[in-house]
Amino acid sequence: MKLGKYIANEPMTLQLAPFIDVILFLLTFFLLTWNISRYEAELSVSLPVAKEAETQTRMPGEILINLDRDGNIIVNQKTLSSQELQKILTQVTSDFPDQAIILRADKDTNYQNVIRVIDICKAAHVWNIAFTTQDPQKP
Repeated sequence: MKLGKYIANEPMTLQLAPFIDVILFLLTFFLLTWNISRYEAELSVSLPVAKEAETQTRMPGEILINLDRDGNIIVNQKTLSSQELQKILTQVTSDFPDQAIILRADKDTNYQNVIRVIDICKAAHVWNIAFTTQDPQKP
C-alpha cells in the first residue's frame, strides 16, 4: 500500500487581485493621513508653552484654524477673511451641530485676534473649541 506517493502536481500561484487591493487600501490610507497632517506642520505658527499641556490625537473631521502673528486666519493653507470663515463654519455647523474646532494661535498674536475668532465661532453656533499649546520639554 503506497500512501505517501499521491501528491497533486498543480503549480503554486500567487493571487494578484487581493494583493493589489491591499496595496491600494494602504496607499489611500497613507495619502489621506499625510495630507491632513501636513496642513498643521507647514505653517510657521509658534505656539505658546503650557506646563500642563496634554497630548491628544486629532479626531477625524476637526477643523484646524491657524491664527498667525499678524492676525491672519488660515484654514487648509488658505488665508480667509472673518466673513469667509463665518460662512464656512455656518455651513458646516448646519450639517454637523457638534463640529469640533481646534484653534492654533501664535504666541505673539494680539489677544484681540483670538477673541475675534472665538466670536466668529460663536456666531456660527460652534461650541466645541479647543486651543493648542506646546509642551515645554519639546523644542
